[in-house]
Amino acid sequence: MAASIRDVAHAAGVSVGTVSNVLNRPDRVSPTIVARVGEAIAALGYVRNDAARQLRAGRSRTVGLVVLDVRNPFFTELARGAEDRAAAEGLSILLGNSDEDPARESTYLDLFEEQRVHGVLISPLGDVTERLERLRERGTPAVLVDRRGEGTGFSSVAVDDVAGGYLAVRHLLDIGRRRIAILAGPLEIRQVGDRLEGARRAIAEEPGATLEIMAAPGLTVVDGRRGGEEVAARAAGDRPDAIFAVNDLLAVGVLQALVMTGSLRVPEDIALVGYDDIDFASAAVVPLTSVRQPSQLIGSTAIELLLEAVADPGLAARDVLFQPELVVRASTGG
Repeated sequence: MAASIRDVAHAAGVSVGTVSNVLNRPDRVSPTIVARVGEAIAALGYVRNDAARQLRAGRSRTVGLVVLDVRNPFFTELARGAEDRAAAEGLSILLGNSDEDPARESTYLDLFEEQRVHGVLISPLGDVTERLERLRERGTPAVLVDRRGEGTGFSSVAVDDVAGGYLAVRHLLDIGRRRIAILAGPLEIRQVGDRLEGARRAIAEEPGATLEIMAAPGLTVVDGRRGGEEVAARAAGDRPDAIFAVNDLLAVGVLQALVMTGSLRVPEDIALVGYDDIDFASAAVVPLTSVRQPSQLIGSTAIELLLEAVADPGLAARDVLFQPELVVRASTGG
């Protein structure tokens, strides 16, 4: 069993309060007592419990981060950006993966509240405004990540996903494709809905172009592969001539399915665009055209916004919106 502060006090022949002073306010204790307590600490191998000390002070030095799917490299890079910026401030990141499950998301928020974290960053599945307001009332600020915070009263950092969806489909139209399918994940995820809205705006500009919405239960490679297999199984006249997948994992799955059939070529038969521009996009067997998001910058900016909220709880919410960039590669003939 690990030595406690009481064990140290007993070994040194002093009170627990004296040990606490040695650890936190050594200037209030005589050098002789400091040396005696130090010897007891060394002999017992005592390690101070900073987490407990921080909780007693009212706030820990950790930041809770909830992402939709930690398997998605976009969120991994976002977390890395947040972690690097947090470390510069002496903070640590506690990462939670909601896995696109509202109940799991709620569990993480409960945990972070119990731990009295320094603040919360969250990429929410749906509307969590009321839940975050309760956190803020108890002294824990929150920032929305990869989600626009307009009207919520919370600062946010995101990419303009409507513009991103528009860029993807406008590019497909510009290379001559007219039967376009969008492989979408759960529409209750705001980012998915925004990318679909952007796609619709692009289609509306092109007379004769059509947009087919293909539902996917999730946003994984497996979901994309199933979508690709469904397209490959159709008769030639029923197939789209281009697919916009709302993230790169879906796009990689589609590409796998189309390549495995051997009868469909990318981009000759079906052009393909993804979203996020993860590392896998450029390394795919047919390098993927993708809409790039500045993932690490999103994470580091979220920490900046959180620090502002901690320093001044009455500060007005601030929304940071980055613009996406289309990266053209071989999957659309680039």
